[in-house]
Formats: sequence, C-alpha cells, structure tokens
Amino acid sequence: MEKSAKVRVTGSVQGVFYRAETRNKARSLGIYGWVRNLPGGDVEALFEGEQERIRELISWCRRGPPNARVEEVDVEWIKPEGNKGFNIRY
Repeated sequence: MEKSAKVRVTGSVQGVFYRAETRNKARSLGIYGWVRNLPGGDVEALFEGEQERIRELISWCRRGPPNARVEEVDVEWIKPEGNKGFNIRY
C-alpha cells in the first residue's frame, strides 16, 4: 500500500548536500517525491512509496550526509499525491 510522509528537517542542513543526498537515497529505495530548502534554513521533503521504505528514508534523514548536523525531524503522514520520480525543488 502506498503511503506518503511530509518531512521537515531542522539543524545545519543547507549547504551540506542534504538535498542531493536525500534524492540519491530516495531513488535507491524507490521512493517518489521531492526535497527543497526552506528560507529559514530547514529542509522539507515529501516521500511516497512503501511505508517501510519511507521509514528507512526517514531514519536516514535523522543522520543526513556527513557534514549535516540534524537537530530534529518532524514527520506528518498524509494522503499520497501521486508523484512519479524524485526531484529537488528550487
């Protein structure tokens, strides 16, 4: 069953390849959706796919790429939008 999660990551997560690494990890897990920087320094993402794979990606988000310093990851389970592919939004 397809699930969807909206995720907001706070901490030092911009300028450390967080979006690119999230895209790569999502694609490797077969997750659809997007990731983007927010004006206040946070990163926001939408993940769609199998719930266990989404949970694995959320777990990765709690660590992020090597230079990231993640403080908090907020997750909201929402209705899937039907995304195809995984993209960085600008």
